[in-house]
Amino acid sequence: MPLDRKTEVNSLGFAKPPSETRVVVAMSGGVDSSVVAAKLAEEGYDVVGVTLQLYDHGAALAKKGACCAGIDIHDARRVAEDMGFPHYVLDYENIFRDAVIDEFADSYLAGATPVPCIRCNERVKFKDLLETAKDLEADCMATGHYIQRKDGENGPELHSAADPARDQSYFLFSTTPEQLDYLRFPLGHLPSKDATRDLAARYGLRVADKPDSQDICFVPDGNYAGVIEKLRPGAADPGRIVHVDGRDLGAHEGVIHYTIGQRRGLGIGGLSEPLYVVKLDVEAKQVIVGPKELLATRTVPVREVNWLGDAPFASAEEWHVAVKVRSTRPPREAVIRPLGPDTAEVELLTAEEGVAPGQACVFYETGSSRVLGGGWIWRG
Repeated sequence: MPLDRKTEVNSLGFAKPPSETRVVVAMSGGVDSSVVAAKLAEEGYDVVGVTLQLYDHGAALAKKGACCAGIDIHDARRVAEDMGFPHYVLDYENIFRDAVIDEFADSYLAGATPVPCIRCNERVKFKDLLETAKDLEADCMATGHYIQRKDGENGPELHSAADPARDQSYFLFSTTPEQLDYLRFPLGHLPSKDATRDLAARYGLRVADKPDSQDICFVPDGNYAGVIEKLRPGAADPGRIVHVDGRDLGAHEGVIHYTIGQRRGLGIGGLSEPLYVVKLDVEAKQVIVGPKELLATRTVPVREVNWLGDAPFASAEEWHVAVKVRSTRPPREAVIRPLGPDTAEVELLTAEEGVAPGQACVFYETGSSRVLGGGWIWRG
């Protein structure tokens, strides 16, 4: 029975047959994006797979867990071949270094704790790659992120994934309304990662049992400080570990080896009280430690706010929402007080520990899965 173009829309929201709907799928080589591509190809869409080479994949071939290393490009290409759609590899090394890696290094040197995956989505995947998808005359771009896009009264809305354990909304808070209009997230409604792997097995994908990547793609061994030292020679200048009461507790080999809230690996054993990193003074080259209660804070300044609410951000004196200050923590009740079009002060109704500059503060509608945006925490 032919599709009624006036009344029916396909699964991606377009009033035309899947065969006439071109979709670019961002393929990392992992199981999630591979399932998205295979699913859409099976449904009859005009699928074009695109994989980004973000750094020297020749040097990264042996690094398991890196999301865009050479083996992952190979895996993405094999999925495209098996499912019968075109696949392209785009060299984004320079863009990635300028937009993500350099800021990552500089943020660490400034004593912040950056989240490069957010910047990669914001500045590379949902910016340059999205424009490439438009150049390829695609109707939309699909990714394997676990987040949901729902049609609301005022246009598309961003919602957290159906499976809280897989939800990636924290990493996608900076998605703009214009980007959201063009993006699709076919996995966000699935109940679990097992459901994704079941689909991969059903499609006969050779990546069905491939492990998830656990680390930042260009830091596959988790050694952030080692990467910083390579990018910024001389960055690991030694200094002193100082108690908040002024006591000198010993030497350290560089502020970049520490993060706010850290307890283990401080190298200051023999003390009767457990101590945590409560501040990093980059200029003085000091790691300042103290008791756990000093980590608690209720006031969080944010900037570069991306607002996805229906009314303008600065149109209200305050917004009562729930917020996440770390990706692994549940949303907590808070009040946002706008200070300008993209700056605000967030008051947490219950104090949180380890709120660190460089992390994101993501806003959620209270009692709902809707993501209202977020901002960057910018001072301790």
